[in-house]
Amino acid sequence: MARLPRGSAVVFRAFGAPDALKRGKRVAAAARRRGVVLVVGMDGRLAAGLGADGVHLPERLAGRAGAIRALRRRFLVTAAAHSLPAALRARRAGVDALVVSPVFASRSPSAGRAIGPRAFAGLARAAGAPTYALGGVNVRTARRLAGSGGLGLAAIDGLV
Repeated sequence: MARLPRGSAVVFRAFGAPDALKRGKRVAAAARRRGVVLVVGMDGRLAAGLGADGVHLPERLAGRAGAIRALRRRFLVTAAAHSLPAALRARRAGVDALVVSPVFASRSPSAGRAIGPRAFAGLARAAGAPTYALGGVNVRTARRLAGSGGLGLAAIDGLV
């Protein structure tokens, strides 16, 4: 996290780990010191308990955006989207932003086939919501995204 610029965002993914609160408190303190936005993966109660900025939902749970927002009115709610129909469903459910992946080839075990910068740009425009790229994004590939016409910001993989 020390390498991230102020205003960056980190997703803390604990997924029910028994030490989630303890680890989350360390992550939250570091995020506050660094000026980094902290969102918690899938767990609105943990996010509220940590004083996090919001919650990131997997694609299959994007419909819970309203329930998550009910926990804290000012929560930032993001959702994963791997296709345009999924992005549109998430948008209708009330998410603030989308995380689309994989945009480039990734070593992540859960990564599917990369969609590429042009498809990402088209999806971002059609979705009508702030859209972030994930999957194989690094300094070199981020330049390709910047030239694709659909990108404001990219998530850089592997920094933390």
